[in-house]
Amino acid sequence: MIREHYIPFNKEFLLEQQLNAFAEDSKKVDDFKKLFDIIEHYFHYEAFNLNRSLKQNYALFDPDLSEKERKSFIGKSDFSVFKKTLLTVLEQGNYSRIDQETLDKAFNESDLIGLDLSIDFNAFKDYELYVRGQHKAKEKVKKYIFWKKEIEIEYYDRVLIYLHYSDPDYIKENKVKLGKMPIEPGSVALKIFKRVPKNDIETIFPNAIPRMSTKDKLFFWVPGIGGGISLLSTTVIPALIGMYAAYQSGETINLLNSKASLNQGLIALGILSLYLFRQYSNFVNKKIKYSKILSDSLYFKNLGNNSGAFYSLLNSSEEEVLKETILAYTFLYKSQNPLTADELDAQIESWFATKLHTDLDFDVQDALLKLKNIGLGIETNGKWEVVPLEQSLVTIDELWDNVFEYNQK
Repeated sequence: MIREHYIPFNKEFLLEQQLNAFAEDSKKVDDFKKLFDIIEHYFHYEAFNLNRSLKQNYALFDPDLSEKERKSFIGKSDFSVFKKTLLTVLEQGNYSRIDQETLDKAFNESDLIGLDLSIDFNAFKDYELYVRGQHKAKEKVKKYIFWKKEIEIEYYDRVLIYLHYSDPDYIKENKVKLGKMPIEPGSVALKIFKRVPKNDIETIFPNAIPRMSTKDKLFFWVPGIGGGISLLSTTVIPALIGMYAAYQSGETINLLNSKASLNQGLIALGILSLYLFRQYSNFVNKKIKYSKILSDSLYFKNLGNNSGAFYSLLNSSEEEVLKETILAYTFLYKSQNPLTADELDAQIESWFATKLHTDLDFDVQDALLKLKNIGLGIETNGKWEVVPLEQSLVTIDELWDNVFEYNQK
């Protein structure tokens, strides 16, 4: 499993863990809590500004708005600003983009549904998937009629799908079928899901259509065509030809033998038909299972759509930034000597590995940049230290007080 920047613990837990080192000094513990409380409010203010930018520049492409509402944002919404801001939020929230190779692998493999899905990518001018957090779980999947096999499936904790739909002219020219998708051509759709199987990630595409796999087609057509031709040519047709020839020549027909031969052929054809029906039923059952997975994804796993997804993204982004700041500040504060970025990174990652049994790739550069931007981190000749705690309270209070300067004398 790839090491991620994502920190899979909430900020209150991480702060409590760091404060345990100062448990005997109640004033210091209280000062730390005050410090990070103000920092959290400041980061929340930054997140509010990002949210305002996202909403303003997304409105023209929001499929949830009416045509009249979207037109009012012509000249006000800037797509390039929207995309840049969205990527900033995703980066701060420690989301990572799924590359095409990983997507292709997921499209060709399936852990749960065992079904090929057809997706018309001409419907999209651009599409991207971003994920955060991974875990493994045991699931039972049906292999044969009475046998279920337990397999280990890898899940993404969070998945954002970004879909920029093609323009109306392109859709018309290429005869793209949008099907039942209630989407406006040229718009941008955003959806966030939780707990999505890694090898079934294609199920979250809105235009994924179930198709028979090559294996299903072979099991259906080869016995059907081969068995049908064989039975017709060796039993049914010869019996009918013999009966017809006898009728034409006036010979006495051996009804007992002819009927027996004909009945055997028809019974065999009936058995073959039942087999084909069973194979087709298996495919239909897979489609029903896919529909169930899709229904669960939309109802139970969906965390936000379009502009409504911004709040989930910004909340996770804000929390990740705060967690990184808490860890960077407290580890530098506890250090007897200034640390290089690599030394700080190694200490924090080692702490996660030994104390919390978690292997992650701490984003030390982003954490140090945040400390520097809010005036709490000092770099000297490549080594970092933090402003003393009491001075940090004064510094961060001044930063917060100066967010608005309308009352300055």
